[in-house]
Amino acid sequence: MSAPLQSLLDLLDVERIEEDIFRGDSRPAVVPRVFGGQVAAQALVAAGRTVPEDRTAHSLHAYFLRIGDPGAPIVYTVDRIRDGRSFTTRRVVAVQHGQPIFHLSASFQTYEEGLEHQAPMPSAPDPESLPTAAEMLPRHAHLFRDPGVGERLLEARAAVDLRYVEEPPYATAAQGPREPKSQVWFRTNGKLADDPLLHVCLATYVSDMTLLDSVLLAHGRGGWAVGDVVGASLDHAMWFHRPFRADEWLLYDQHSPSASGGRGLGQARIYTADGKLAISVIQEGVIRVPRTEGARGPGGAQEQ
Repeated sequence: MSAPLQSLLDLLDVERIEEDIFRGDSRPAVVPRVFGGQVAAQALVAAGRTVPEDRTAHSLHAYFLRIGDPGAPIVYTVDRIRDGRSFTTRRVVAVQHGQPIFHLSASFQTYEEGLEHQAPMPSAPDPESLPTAAEMLPRHAHLFRDPGVGERLLEARAAVDLRYVEEPPYATAAQGPREPKSQVWFRTNGKLADDPLLHVCLATYVSDMTLLDSVLLAHGRGGWAVGDVVGASLDHAMWFHRPFRADEWLLYDQHSPSASGGRGLGQARIYTADGKLAISVIQEGVIRVPRTEGARGPGGAQEQ
């Protein structure tokens, strides 16, 4: 297992400090705030540790309320909303400095047989044929207004092998709008234990990295690293349909059906390499164009 992956697993391994209260560490993201995928994954770990082992996560619904402080721990309080014969529901509130920064509702289910169908997997090239982040980012470093962004991105994503099928928004913004669709392949940089909750939580972590790319593509915007938008995640929902492993290649097929009112919506499906639909994802985020296009202030998310 790579050192960055072990570091990420340690970050997600929240500490139980009371029966239903957990504490997680924080660390800086590429911008000076806590990465939303980290908070969502830690909250799901906390919820999962209050659920019987024979029940696996099948959905989550989350709201990002405030920007997280990377210099302070996060306390997760779990409410045991329901324990039924087949389904278990948990609600988690993440708190920093006495204020809630994130809410999560998650549902877990015992395994059962049922009706089966799925949308077919779209075509995509072999992930091994695509450039790695270490190969791609240096080629585009000149586009970033902060020369250190490329290195920080590589460090932040070192635990995950994430490969774009086509050029990311920051590389093509100058060419104008593109179809609002994006595909990436991803897997962890190392093998994981056979723990379904762990794989679900790692997919949750990665799901927040690229989903709003398709919104940017529709408008010829490169994103916060380029400086032509500012934004933040607002809410995030995932449905886990079939078993998968986060240490094996997963295709993240993303598109944006709408942007309006300073918000953009991303929808996606995540497939295993053999074509099984594993996860559906929806996210809405604040995406604002700077009031003065020539002014490039500090990057990253702004207070909603």
